Amino acid sequence: MHIVVCMKHILDYELPPASIRVASDGKSVAEEGQPRTMGPFDQNALEMALKAKDADESIQVTVLTAGPAPSEEILRKGLALTAQKAVRVDLGQSLGPDSLTAARILAAAIGKLDPAPDVILVGRQSGDWDQGVVGPALAEELGASFIPLGFQLVKEGDGWAVLAQEENGQAKVAWQGQAVVSITNHESNVLRLPKLKDLMAARRQSIDTFSLADLGLADLEAASETVAVSLPKRQKECEFLEGEPEEVGRALAERLRRWI
Repeated sequence: MHIVVCMKHILDYELPPASIRVASDGKSVAEEGQPRTMGPFDQNALEMALKAKDADESIQVTVLTAGPAPSEEILRKGLALTAQKAVRVDLGQSLGPDSLTAARILAAAIGKLDPAPDVILVGRQSGDWDQGVVGPALAEELGASFIPLGFQLVKEGDGWAVLAQEENGQAKVAWQGQAVVSITNHESNVLRLPKLKDLMAARRQSIDTFSLADLGLADLEAASETVAVSLPKRQKECEFLEGEPEEVGRALAERLRRWI
C-alpha cells in the first residue's frame, strides 16, 4: 500500500496572539522573523501513516507539500521519521493558495506519483486558517472516496480500514479504490520525535520538486481571493451597579438583554 501524507508549512500555531500582525498589504499575516512549523493535524496524519508502516514493512509513505523552498523543512522532518519519499510543488515566494486551488495543485502532484497512492491523508484542518476544505475538495478532484475524522489505520483482512470519530463514538470504515482521509487528533496519533542522527541524514536526502508548469497548471487561477485580514478588537467596559438587590438585579438583566 502507498500512503501519501499532505502537509502544510504554517505559522507556528503556539505563537502568543499578541505577536500576530497584519502584513502591509492588509491581506495576509506578517510572517517575517516568525517561526513556522507543520500543521498540528498534519502531524497526526504523519504519525498515523508511520504507525501503519511500522505494522507492515511493505507500506510506502510519501510526504507532500505545496509551498516555497522553506517548506521543505517539514518534508525533511517526515524523512527523518522514516517516510521513504518527499515531494514539493514549488510555489515560488507565495505563502500558499486558497483551499480549493491547493486541492487542485495537490491532486495534480498526486497524479504524478508512481505507484499511485491507495490512500491520501490530510489534516482535518490546516492549523492556520482552520477551514477544513482541502480534504473533501481533494477527494472530489481525484474522484476518490472521502472519509472524515479518521484517527487510526487498522488491518482488515487483506486490506486496511480507518477508525473514524463520529457523533456517538467511532466507526470502522473500509474503502475500495482510492480514498482521501481527513485526520483528527487522538492519543494514538501523537507525532513521535525524530532522532538527531535521522534529522541530519534527512538533510542529505533528495526531494522531488514539481513546478506548476510540470503539473500542467502554468495558467492556474485562484478559486478565491482574500480581500482583507484584520485582527479582532477587544473592548472592555466596567460598570458598578448600585442600589437595593432587586434594583441591581433588574439593572443587570436589562444590560444582559442589551448585550445579547
